[in-house]
Amino acid sequence: MAAETEDLALDPATVHAAVAAVVSDDRRGFYLVARSDGKAVGSLMITYEWSDWRNGNLWWIQSVYVVPSWRKQGIFRLLYDNVISLAKESGDAAGIRLYVEKDNHDAQGVYQKLGMSQTAYRLFETIF
Repeated sequence: MAAETEDLALDPATVHAAVAAVVSDDRRGFYLVARSDGKAVGSLMITYEWSDWRNGNLWWIQSVYVVPSWRKQGIFRLLYDNVISLAKESGDAAGIRLYVEKDNHDAQGVYQKLGMSQTAYRLFETIF
């Protein structure tokens, strides 16, 4: 996924450990997987960020992937609608956020069609 969307090569052992950390501790987040005939056709991960401005968790959509042959068939919309429902049911969600590559105009169009709005924020980071 990272190789396709961001031209990044990830260390498989690191990714395996990171996925296991989320799966084994729901305080870190969770995964949603869309299936057809028992096969995964799309997935995303939710992580949480506490907002002192909103006194609630912002749910971050991350690691979005839809199998190429299943794209433009509503798979992400299905996952997104499920996220919205779960967030509203949680009682402590203050909103949904995601980040997207600045040149990924197709994905940006999808997010806008779902009612998400672009923010004025830019992302800065220090990676270890």
